[in-house]
Amino acid sequence: MAWGCALCLALAGGALLALLVQLLRWLRADGDLTLLWAERWGKKPEHELRGKVVWVTGASSGIGEELAYQLAKLGALLAISARREDELQRVKKKCLQISSLSDNDILVLRLDLTDRSSHETATNSVLKHFGKIDILVNNGGRSQRSLFVDTNLDVYNAIIELNYLGTISLTKYVLNHMVQRKKGKIVTVSSVMGIMGAPLATGYCASKHALQGFFNSLRTELTDYPEISIIQICPGPVQSQIIQNVFTENLAKSIENSGDQSHKMPTDRCARLTLVSVANDVKEAWISDHPYLAVCYLWQYAPTWAWWLMNRMGKRRIQNFKSGIDADASYSRKKK
Repeated sequence: MAWGCALCLALAGGALLALLVQLLRWLRADGDLTLLWAERWGKKPEHELRGKVVWVTGASSGIGEELAYQLAKLGALLAISARREDELQRVKKKCLQISSLSDNDILVLRLDLTDRSSHETATNSVLKHFGKIDILVNNGGRSQRSLFVDTNLDVYNAIIELNYLGTISLTKYVLNHMVQRKKGKIVTVSSVMGIMGAPLATGYCASKHALQGFFNSLRTELTDYPEISIIQICPGPVQSQIIQNVFTENLAKSIENSGDQSHKMPTDRCARLTLVSVANDVKEAWISDHPYLAVCYLWQYAPTWAWWLMNRMGKRRIQNFKSGIDADASYSRKKK
């Protein structure tokens, strides 16, 4: 009897210790625990992505630009797209400087996601150059900083046209190729705003929720193609140029002051975790510091608490925005 009690106590103690370890990991985490497990114990991008043909949209700045650099270092063959061809040429030049790739290994392809009539031709251009597309990274898009009551409806039309319809249009042509090959990866950079709701981003949240619903549904349509992966990346605040390029209350207006971005996750860390997700076929990856990471978990498992917390965070977010500082500055961890 005593031996049995001792065993029960030992098992309970072990379970408690394991729970505490997980809690400590979570408190220090900058991604969901499944993703961080894959980072430590899973497949490495260095082994999985070398030699793959990867098409990255929105590659002229921010996360897309950093993905291009990291993929180049890994030895992936690149097609990089955005509207600004001069910026793409700059990215290509740096990719060649930091990698062993040759000029022909990187295709610069100007692309406007809102011009859906050009997407089939663009896809054919990549296929003509490389012969295949192993991975499409849907990264192109714009965020928003404006209150709904102040925002013209044509802004919402533009957000949906770019972030949602442009993304699924390009995906359609690339997916046709992948279905023929019966393999490939469709990676879409969504956002934590595709999981939760937040003030100042009603249109942006709507577009990202649309992407989440679309790709979750598409995944279920591809069960006959087990080697085609649908991967959704949900970053929180990241150091990038996204704030300078946001939609505001009207299409002609740009944001006057983007504020200090140093408190946000470094772009290279976000890109690295994205590539870990791709290498390990993580269906949905949350890449964020707290408190946004905590809110993702709450939104998933305790939505009533999440709504309460977001109401409190939302007030501060609006106050920050109206004061001319970054909306997320007051509750994001300061980066050293």
